Amino acid sequence: MSSPTIQPSEDRNSLRSLLFVPGDSERKLAKAEDTAADALILDLEDSVAPGRTAIARGLILDYLNAQTDRRRQQLWVRVNPLSTSTLLVDLSVIAGKPNGLILPKVNSAADVTRLSHMLDALEVREGLAAGNIQIIPVATETPAALFTLGSYAGCSERLAGLTWGAEDIAAALGASTNRGPDGEYDLVYQLARALCLTGAAAAGVQPIDTIWANFKDPAGLEHDATLGRRRGFTGKMAIHPGQVDIINHAFTPTEEELAWSRRVAETFEHNPELGTVGLDGKMLDMPHLKQAKRVLALARRAAPD
Repeated sequence: MSSPTIQPSEDRNSLRSLLFVPGDSERKLAKAEDTAADALILDLEDSVAPGRTAIARGLILDYLNAQTDRRRQQLWVRVNPLSTSTLLVDLSVIAGKPNGLILPKVNSAADVTRLSHMLDALEVREGLAAGNIQIIPVATETPAALFTLGSYAGCSERLAGLTWGAEDIAAALGASTNRGPDGEYDLVYQLARALCLTGAAAAGVQPIDTIWANFKDPAGLEHDATLGRRRGFTGKMAIHPGQVDIINHAFTPTEEELAWSRRVAETFEHNPELGTVGLDGKMLDMPHLKQAKRVLALARRAAPD
């Protein structure tokens, strides 16, 4: 069987939509494959009952082996936490060459480093190319994790992004809800989101926003995803196939944004000796150029092959 086509490292910021799929459901795996999600997260953790984890591993491994071309849709696996003995068995799925692993309930970058070392050994055992399997931790699910979001820079070449979650940390804190009466996240969860964003930027990896739990509220999802991109996130988790197109649209630059970004980039290109330029009555400097290049890169990554 041929090896899957793994996305090169420079495309790590290309994942606009990452759709969770229960690993024990053949029907849901087949349905997810037909979506436009940039990545599927084949789940072995929260969406799978403990008694069905072994079934899910088998289905996921079969699915990975059957999907040899990853250029249209990356395939990731959410394994169980490092603190569980289940993780060691979960790692059998790397024989199917997933693009990466989602690691839940981390406490710090040390957990990513530890998993990376485990993958180093397992890749040798399985005869896989070294370093191809990437890691995205869910970096805000334990109280300790909120104090370590700045620790991820340089922890592993496998680190592809950081994402966050508000449900597990609420349970760990003993909170009955993570939102205030106005429906907005309470302060500690706003802090988790902000630290995830800044931690990802400090580490030079993709910041990925958390799920929108109400899959029957597309307007709420659209608003949340749009705000996420404005804040600096470049992708978002999804829990239902119907959320994928909304997320992809929100994280794809508009024609107006593209036109302006091209003009900014061209203006600086035509004036390489200047650090500040004028355009349409506005003074622009290096941060404007950096943002323009970022928008253009997002558009290239969102374009179909």
